[in-house]
Amino acid sequence: MKKLQNVTIKGTKDGISLHLNDSCSFEELKKELEMKLKENSRGQADHQLITVKVQLGNRYLTEEQMVELKEIIDDNKNLIVDSIHSNVVTKDELEQMKQEQEIVSVSKIIRSGQVLKVPGDLLLIGDVNPGGTVMAGGNIFIMGTLKGIAHAGCYGNQEAIIAASIMKPSQLRISEYINRAPDHVDDLEPREMECAYIDSNNQMMIDRLQVLMHIRPNLNRLERGL
Repeated sequence: MKKLQNVTIKGTKDGISLHLNDSCSFEELKKELEMKLKENSRGQADHQLITVKVQLGNRYLTEEQMVELKEIIDDNKNLIVDSIHSNVVTKDELEQMKQEQEIVSVSKIIRSGQVLKVPGDLLLIGDVNPGGTVMAGGNIFIMGTLKGIAHAGCYGNQEAIIAASIMKPSQLRISEYINRAPDHVDDLEPREMECAYIDSNNQMMIDRLQVLMHIRPNLNRLERGL
């Protein structure tokens, strides 16, 4: 009798990891998964809740198949799906990932009532006037004066930063965090470029641009993008 090898169950410190063969049929996979989960559940306490991470390899599942897979796992009352990972992405997901990694360069003045929004990083060569808004899924770099609203990491990226040649915003937002820049005592006093970021204490900080090389070293990817 052929030994079933389409499902591999590995214990981890956080629960269990399911490695599913990506070359067999989905029907074969479901049958073996049901059998092995039942065998694995024997001897486990009913009250013991175990998280499950599913590794699909190079298999793509439709929404319906994903629901079926979760139902098989959830039928074991002490198991709960924590995550499902696949090496395969759809064209739409790939396009979204590409857009989120792109740097969009725009040369214009954002006037009152105008909103400029990009999915990835924004490099604005110009000013943001009072009443104007710039938004980005990633970082915001303004080669000019920021007097309006800037919202970086607008899809939840807490690591995003906002940088401007002259930082005088009406409002700063990074992910869900909101703050106002401090008023400068002398508007005529020359200043270095400044940046805003969320620190390890979940506080929005405003500092010299030079601190970014220490707190956000991954920004060096811009060398390749620009």
